[in-house]
Amino acid sequence: MDEITLQVEAEVNPTESEDKVRRAVESIFGCIPMQAKPLRKGSLLFAEAQGQENLAKFHNLLNRERIRAAARTVFFQGLEKKAINFCLNKQVAYAGHISFSQETGESPLGPIKVKIKCSNPRQLLDWLTSRT
Repeated sequence: MDEITLQVEAEVNPTESEDKVRRAVESIFGCIPMQAKPLRKGSLLFAEAQGQENLAKFHNLLNRERIRAAARTVFFQGLEKKAINFCLNKQVAYAGHISFSQETGESPLGPIKVKIKCSNPRQLLDWLTSRT
């Protein structure tokens, strides 16, 4: 597969621990380097990582939790010409599970926003939702 760029961002609300939000992201994507940027209220954690290996943990979770079909639907909804966009529930991610959410309103603490860029998102989508 061609070059893949994973972009993840999550707001850290004033009532949340930055370490816990980091752990939520890492429980889904593994150890990807994250940076914090201050916001008017709280901060924004963001990460950008290159390579398919950064999606291995996410791929394995989709298989383990048996949500490939649901994931496929969500990925198609967020499909662009050269990217796939989707949101994950932050609290569920902290517990080490995957739950897709909407960008606003569904999760009181806000979602983890994910964008995966690549030249052939359909091929990536097939890999993420295939049986191992």
